[in-house]
Amino acid sequence: MLRRTFFAATAAAGLFAATTAFADGHSKDIVDTAVGAGSFNTLVAAVQAAGLVDTLKGEGPFTVFAPTDDAFAALPEGTVEDLLKPENKDQLTAVLTYHVVPGKVMSGDLSNNMMATTVQGSDVTIMTDGGVTVDGANVVTADIEASNGVIHVIDAVILPK
Repeated sequence: MLRRTFFAATAAAGLFAATTAFADGHSKDIVDTAVGAGSFNTLVAAVQAAGLVDTLKGEGPFTVFAPTDDAFAALPEGTVEDLLKPENKDQLTAVLTYHVVPGKVMSGDLSNNMMATTVQGSDVTIMTDGGVTVDGANVVTADIEASNGVIHVIDAVILPK
């Protein structure tokens, strides 16, 4: 039903805004950090619709591969709207938890062809040759620390198989 969609670059302004918003340290949890960045509105709305806010505000630690609003916009037309419908909450939860790995995994902990088990239960493949990717999505900003984990910004929504 859903197909994996990638796009090559994130606008420089979006990256600048995300980096600037995260520059104040890591006293905020993952959700508040994402809200404060301003470039994760779709992700935050999806986390709210799936009922995962309290979980991602919890103790953790969590590693979140966070797609930007542009990443969600690159999905086929209607995909986000369909996922946000109450009757698709289980599917939305699966997609979102596929972006989360238990524990705090910093970029220095990564190795080429590394497999990481997500909260959803499936593995993602991390590659480090020619830049870091997670299931083909490029990590555009890494190691954004939050009080309960770390965020790595990615340029595509990754989907469980």
